Amino acid sequence: MMKHRIGPALFVAAALTALFAVFGAASAMATPTGEYAVFADCPLSHRPLSTCIVSKTISGEITLGKQGVPIVATQTLQGGFSGTGESTKFVGVETGETFSKTAQKVPGGLLGLVKCNEITGNGFFEWLARTSCELVFENKTTGVNATTELAAPASSIKLNEEALLGQTGTGLTLPVKVKLENPLFGEECYVGSNAEPITLKLTSGTSGSLKGKLGELGERAEGGILVIKNNTLVDSGFSAPEATGCGGVFSFLLDPIIDAKIGLPTSSNKAVLNNTIEQAGRLVIEEFGE
Repeated sequence: MMKHRIGPALFVAAALTALFAVFGAASAMATPTGEYAVFADCPLSHRPLSTCIVSKTISGEITLGKQGVPIVATQTLQGGFSGTGESTKFVGVETGETFSKTAQKVPGGLLGLVKCNEITGNGFFEWLARTSCELVFENKTTGVNATTELAAPASSIKLNEEALLGQTGTGLTLPVKVKLENPLFGEECYVGSNAEPITLKLTSGTSGSLKGKLGELGERAEGGILVIKNNTLVDSGFSAPEATGCGGVFSFLLDPIIDAKIGLPTSSNKAVLNNTIEQAGRLVIEEFGE
């Protein structure tokens, strides 16, 4: 029943937005509250903005080469946009994170990526790297987290709602990099970078052997907020470069080991993101979100 109601609801929301634009009824840059509080970080001061959006990925998996990382902690993409189709312009949040840096546990941890005896060689640096590795294991600090981060300005994000709703073509383009976190790796261990990002081209349709889906359309706040639950966005066959910076001064030793374990560089990568999307018109938020 909700699918039949959403069309009129969107029509009413659009009509209200147009009415507010004509008569100037929207209040200036009010902080959304109540049911609209989910859009509190939306860049409302960006006047060309037409719509605020929050997408929460709650499950799925990203696979780089031979290493899959399940998504078990919610990751949030938020901001706003103007325009439609391929002409859509995305705007990131003014405070907080446009794309949250949410750590996910790598199955197998350090044992799955690096074994100390694989650090070969008789030189001082090789000995020091093996010793450091063994100290990490002795302290049982063997967990590894993978954190997917935005690798370009928010304006590089591309959103095509027509493709998303039509379940064909790329609905969301995300330039990202993946940080591998463990005391042995240091602070700059990444797969992908700002200069060479991993570009996810996500679809609610079909990508290679993966099949996405458009979720259930619904609404809340008396039709002011559009909700699309249980979406599945997929991308199969995107490229990922070699790891860089893993181990600091020992990166020349650890980077090749991690590359060999994961199988980098590779284009045999997959992403499956299960999410819920909420969106509302900027002027509707400013009028009713106080």
